[in-house]
Amino acid sequence: MKKPLIILTGPTAVGKSALSIELAKRIDGEIISADSMQVYRHMDIGSAKITPEQMGGIPHHLIDILEPTEEFNVVTFQKKAKEAMQEIFDRGRIPIVVGGTGFYIQALLYDIDFTDNDEDTALRVKLEEIAKVQGSEALYERLKEIDPESCEIIHPNNVKRVIRAIEFYEKTGMKISAHNKTQRQNNSPYNFAYFVLNEDRTKLYRKIEQRVDAMMEQGLVEEVSGLAAAGCTRDMVSMQGLGYKEILDYLDGHITLEEAVYLIKRDTRHFAKRQLTWFRRERDVLWVEKPEVDYDNELIQNLITEYIMSVLREKNIIHQGTGKEND
Repeated sequence: MKKPLIILTGPTAVGKSALSIELAKRIDGEIISADSMQVYRHMDIGSAKITPEQMGGIPHHLIDILEPTEEFNVVTFQKKAKEAMQEIFDRGRIPIVVGGTGFYIQALLYDIDFTDNDEDTALRVKLEEIAKVQGSEALYERLKEIDPESCEIIHPNNVKRVIRAIEFYEKTGMKISAHNKTQRQNNSPYNFAYFVLNEDRTKLYRKIEQRVDAMMEQGLVEEVSGLAAAGCTRDMVSMQGLGYKEILDYLDGHITLEEAVYLIKRDTRHFAKRQLTWFRRERDVLWVEKPEVDYDNELIQNLITEYIMSVLREKNIIHQGTGKEND
């Protein structure tokens, strides 16, 4: 019998964390973070990391498990998330994957195979050198020529993903966007419910700007300064996250603090837009539009919980009348 899996995602600042905790309490679940930044220790403010107090006693996985000097990617996420899921299943609970990194969610949900000839790194080294000499924009323009669809969801500053997409095309002759689309046609090994929480665009952008202002008040500059003093550099995956690279530019004297804040807000809005573009392409997704229920969080929790429980009982995954998973 396929095991149950709940996914709760949506654009940044839409309110996923608070909703996921209430949901976990109702269905006896544990949360797996699908966030590419909250995985890092010492990077709390810029990643809007959930605090132990906010967790409400619900176990959270894949948060604070790596140092900023370590690399985190979709393959690592997939491996660690599977390990966490097995632990959750062993406890008779239900995993709830929460976060806004759609590629990570897709990789886990459809068990995408990333096996390729990674032993041959010559092309990757060459592309990395191009990025250093000519800049990331040169690589991005190259990707536009061979795989424009990927450019709709990969940010120009995400050099590693740009290189990965070019490398995949050069090695296989196939666009990585086409490969991912084919992989998405796989049947999931899980009985899943996939929710996308959405918000009125104007209100979402206002929340994003308010969140950035709060980060600045909480000490984002000091956090980034401390990371830089500890040896973290802009070429590390961790320091390429939104908020961190802009503050690094400020600390290095390339831009003013006002310009850094402006760029963080702008790029976070753009990021939210790309997230929504990704989720709209996914299949078997249930959209939860907050304006349609008058922003009634209790009603949203009830509707999602009722749907999940009805599906799990229908598939005989949990006992009738309980939230306990069948063996």
